[in-house]
Amino acid sequence: MSKPRIGVLVMSYGTPESLDQVEAYYTHIRRGHPPTPEQLKDLTDRYEAIVGGFFPLRENTNKQVQGLEQRLNADHPEFDFVCYQGLKHADPFIEDGVEQMVKDGIEQAVGVVLAPHYSIMSVGGYIKRAQEKAAELGLPIQFVKSYHLHPELIEALSDRVSETLKRFGDTPKDEIRVVFTAHSLPERILEMKDPYPEQLLETSRAIAAKTGVTNWQFGWQSAGQTGVPWLGPDILDVLEKVSTEEQVKHVLVCPIGFVSDHLEVLYDLDIEAQKKAQGLEIHLERTPSLNTDPLYMKTLSDVVFAMCGAQ
Repeated sequence: MSKPRIGVLVMSYGTPESLDQVEAYYTHIRRGHPPTPEQLKDLTDRYEAIVGGFFPLRENTNKQVQGLEQRLNADHPEFDFVCYQGLKHADPFIEDGVEQMVKDGIEQAVGVVLAPHYSIMSVGGYIKRAQEKAAELGLPIQFVKSYHLHPELIEALSDRVSETLKRFGDTPKDEIRVVFTAHSLPERILEMKDPYPEQLLETSRAIAAKTGVTNWQFGWQSAGQTGVPWLGPDILDVLEKVSTEEQVKHVLVCPIGFVSDHLEVLYDLDIEAQKKAQGLEIHLERTPSLNTDPLYMKTLSDVVFAMCGAQ
């Protein structure tokens, strides 16, 4: 007797695979409007600064999808889990992933986004696209909306904070400002009573409690240049303020909104924020990304499997 097959649509933002794909990728983000030469140069320069033509996000995402499939099948050998990628702004797109599942004869599916915190503008947008395509093709699919307080996720992030604090040597723990960060979104989500900001604070509080960190705050990063206000304060402004107003000289950034190494981590934090910190004579460290950490794979396996009974 064959095991029940369950398709898992693993969704993430996506990234170009090489420098010559940056323009098409940026055009898709801008809803079909090509970037100006200046905008394209700025983004290309950022990629070149971190990777020199090699794009780690795509490789990281591939490994996360493979790791999740292996973990699900190891945790639940009574099922046959098959993971599919669905990317927001690159090939294979979310709709392609759904279509491939149907082509492969999948009759039961679960969707999960590689982002622990829910916003209607982020995770909600992924789910909407997948839901519409699945409905069009007659595929039953359930979705994981968030997993921001899963015990293994908190443990993985807390381990990283504790380990990275050691890089400050003999500096007393209470003299190190821990700044938790996530990708900013337009301020209008506050009027919509979107859960995103509160979920991020809940994760931050849980990590602080587990690690015994009392000197912490939240900051935003990587806001878009869209002409509307985005959530702040930005991490660069946080560094300026804590340095000039509070004489803080040791900062640990923990980007809890990101699960793998990509542009917002490797450029916005490791290059841009680090340069700002050096100018302010701040010792800045960053916690390593989750990538394929076994605790993160366990988190995803748990939340995906929990949705299997919902069908």
